[in-house]
Amino acid sequence: MMRIGKWVLTMLACTLLLSACNTVEGIGKDVKKAGEAIERAGK
Repeated sequence: MMRIGKWVLTMLACTLLLSACNTVEGIGKDVKKAGEAIERAGK
């Protein structure tokens, strides 16, 4: 039973880490696009 619990916790941790990376990447793209828009407005 403990093996199943450890496996579930490991899978949950991996899922959270992968989704966090995806979220950070998305935020980075949004910030980049916002910066580009501000730069175009300044010209």
